[in-house]
Amino acid sequence: MSVVRGVDRVLFGGDYNPEQWPEHVWHDDARLMAIAGVNTVTLGVFSWSSIEPREGEYDFGWLDRVIDLMHAHGIGVVLATPTASPPPWFTKAHPEALNRTADGVQLVHGSRDVYDPSADAYRAAARRVATALGERYGRHEAVVAWHVHNEYGSVSYGPATDRRFREWLRARYGDLGRLNEAWWSAFWSQRYAEWDEILAPQATQYLPNPTQMLDFRRFSAEVLLECYREQAEILRALSPDVPLTTNFMLPTWLHFDHWDFGAEVDFVSIDHYSDSPGVEGAAHAAFGADQARSFARGRPWLLMEQGANVTQVPGRMLVKEPGEVIRTSLQHVARGSDGALFFQWRAPLAGAEVFHSSMVPHSGPDSRAFREMTELGRVLGRLTDVVAPPEGSDARVVTPRVAIAWEPDSWWALESASLPSDHFSLLASVRRAHRELWFAGVSADLVRLDDDPAALDAYDLLLVPSQLLATDEQAAGLDAWVRRGGHAVVWCFSGTVDADLHVRPGGYSGAFAETLGIRVEEPHPLPKGVAIAIEGGGSAHDWTEHVELRGASVVTRYAEGVLSGEPAITENRRGDGVATYVSAELDDATFTTVVTSALAAAGVRAEAPGAGGGVEVVRRHAGSGVVVAAINHTAETRTVTLRGTPIDLEGGADGADGADGPVVDGPVDLAPGAFVFLHEAPSPA
Repeated sequence: MSVVRGVDRVLFGGDYNPEQWPEHVWHDDARLMAIAGVNTVTLGVFSWSSIEPREGEYDFGWLDRVIDLMHAHGIGVVLATPTASPPPWFTKAHPEALNRTADGVQLVHGSRDVYDPSADAYRAAARRVATALGERYGRHEAVVAWHVHNEYGSVSYGPATDRRFREWLRARYGDLGRLNEAWWSAFWSQRYAEWDEILAPQATQYLPNPTQMLDFRRFSAEVLLECYREQAEILRALSPDVPLTTNFMLPTWLHFDHWDFGAEVDFVSIDHYSDSPGVEGAAHAAFGADQARSFARGRPWLLMEQGANVTQVPGRMLVKEPGEVIRTSLQHVARGSDGALFFQWRAPLAGAEVFHSSMVPHSGPDSRAFREMTELGRVLGRLTDVVAPPEGSDARVVTPRVAIAWEPDSWWALESASLPSDHFSLLASVRRAHRELWFAGVSADLVRLDDDPAALDAYDLLLVPSQLLATDEQAAGLDAWVRRGGHAVVWCFSGTVDADLHVRPGGYSGAFAETLGIRVEEPHPLPKGVAIAIEGGGSAHDWTEHVELRGASVVTRYAEGVLSGEPAITENRRGDGVATYVSAELDDATFTTVVTSALAAAGVRAEAPGAGGGVEVVRRHAGSGVVVAAINHTAETRTVTLRGTPIDLEGGADGADGADGPVVDGPVDLAPGAFVFLHEAPSPA
């Protein structure tokens, strides 16, 4: 069964907005959905003003008819609570619940997400509409899942936020003495004597207090989780058999803690819009998919939104290449998604997103976009086996041997602190590491170091890209894992501050210094555009460090500048494992060498001979065994070595036509853009 209730197929469909159309269009939509093989739609995401046109007055007639129409056509409904877009009557009645910027500007109605998540009036209205929907549809057999809210991410300021922030700080610190210590508030005469002196960090004269900024990001994440919990509690009571989710916007949003949300939802779902064409877009899609699976702790998850034919990127519209949407959808399924859904079904005739992607574009069903949707529906209809979850409650749907550290606190810390260089970006660093693995043909998870340290034993190699903030527990967990035989690569500036953003005395990267066998005496940031040579022909840019050896050996040294002859990359044998330290930002070729060498030392190979360089091979564990996906994202024929029985993807959507192909055991030629799925055969003894 898939992640939603009562469905044993790969989910296919998307956001449907019937309230924007005359009723006769609904029936044409149902006909076209049948042609395309759609089996799931998401309803009500932005429908608050249609469901509750005036406070306390509900109009469910149109929604009743749409749900019944979908059900009559065998289409499951993921029913949303519309709380991401309060209606005009709400903001008129409760102006105090409008969101306010850090500059003190109160926003007005006229877009989506016009609310302060800390405002009591907003929270009460959200609970009321969730209750009304749960009471009416919570036991409707067409509803296969609840979609709570949409893309949580609103951050606001003002009196309501200040009040809740103080409450959160009291719970975190207990007393002002501990808070003043954590915030180092003696600096610049910021010591607080009363709780009501504290405000959320808004626009101020010069640099704000970094720890206050970090705590506000932590607080804002908790507020959004509270909003979700309030609705989830209501819906679970009214429809205990219907699973709940909310869609994470990936990979650029970190307004909340994806790990914490992942633990609360019944299944993780994401929205992912590729930001590049071709092979780079495929690498980006794989990154989002691996994030989603990781936040789901290895369990199946759901691609809730993606672009069908275009993606809006800053300044222009990125049109997807022929066949790209099919390959991208299959990437997500291979990496653990139980479906491929889109925003949106039919393109609107007007509105702020009039040119947004859609399964039925403005040109109608006689279009490349709709024909590709129909082709995708047919292919997904042949992959029913993949949605059977692997046996065991803790079984992972994909089992990589490599992991990348991903800590919300470290991202927030890099955005909160006043740093010696503006170069650092945790998202960019993590994505660069993941991209390197993807081009090497290696799958990866993202992990949180302060989880159970024993969970790291599933991996042979751990990459830690520039994790500024590290707790003592994280450092101890990493050290214990290395001693047990793990291979770690830690990048510059990692572990420099603790959970309060206090610099660890004695040297930079202090949290990991003993594990790495080094001491970083001082950083040497480089001017923009300046690079210095490293032995072996490589170079460093933006950031270098003066590293002292405290047990580690030198892999390579700086070859020029004030650090000439000093260690650039080091290696430390610790227990049964190895810890590598990279003290600089490296050019692409040297970065590749570091990752490739680490993979070889850890004994990690590509998922199949021939994988990598734009050819993706992923093993998904399912109830029926292991399904192998091989997808060629390049413009040339490539050869991979596979073993198994190919799944017939040419038959009908009901799986009645065609039969699986003959057993493959050896090289398989993949034409440009081609893909194959196989039931993997056991390796010969």
